[in-house]
Amino acid sequence: MIRLTNVSKRYGKKDQVFVALDDVSLEIESGSRVAIVGKSGSGKSTLMHVMSGLDRPSDGEVVIDEQSIGSMKQKQIDRFRAETIGFIFQSFFVQANDTCAQNVALPLEIARVTPRERKKRVAEALETVGLSDKAAQKAKNLSGGQKQRLAVARAIVSRPSIIFADEPTGNLDSVTGEQVEKLLFELNKSTGATLIIVTHDDDLARQCDRQITIKDGRIIAEDTSKGGVL
Repeated sequence: MIRLTNVSKRYGKKDQVFVALDDVSLEIESGSRVAIVGKSGSGKSTLMHVMSGLDRPSDGEVVIDEQSIGSMKQKQIDRFRAETIGFIFQSFFVQANDTCAQNVALPLEIARVTPRERKKRVAEALETVGLSDKAAQKAKNLSGGQKQRLAVARAIVSRPSIIFADEPTGNLDSVTGEQVEKLLFELNKSTGATLIIVTHDDDLARQCDRQITIKDGRIIAEDTSKGGVL
């Protein structure tokens, strides 16, 4: 479970302060599919960054699986993320001159997984996203859709309990985007990993169990897939 209690995030100092998150409290059940929606600048990505430990809140507490992220030192947070969380971003963030296998292996290196186990897990992850035949190819030679599938493989190689996807189909055509969406939801179902998607796409959001709407750093609505506002 992910639990946020009275979380705020501010940037800047004195009269130049910008409040990105304003007293947010939230619980996300393990294994659920959650969409975070809102306009640009609403605080969606900041919420994801704070929930995942990519950024620290100015106030409040973030707890993942009963562990308080704020009490960890930076090296502990980095290790925790590598072992527990997978990330997928709109811009892929793959290493262009590295092979697909090298890209996928990176989180395992951070987590200090043995070379033998790394090789096994990388092969499994590439097979899951349909890129087994691209293992030795450099990432720069892949299409946009293949790069995003590579990013998915990198996100799942550590067998994370939580997957964060920030606009995962934003740079893809509709057909390729649907393929990536299907892959993410299949992973959620087959592995039980919590899936949290930041998106502008209402159709994608409606496929999730919950849709959390954020505006000006505050949660203003929360819908379930069964309809109705909580």
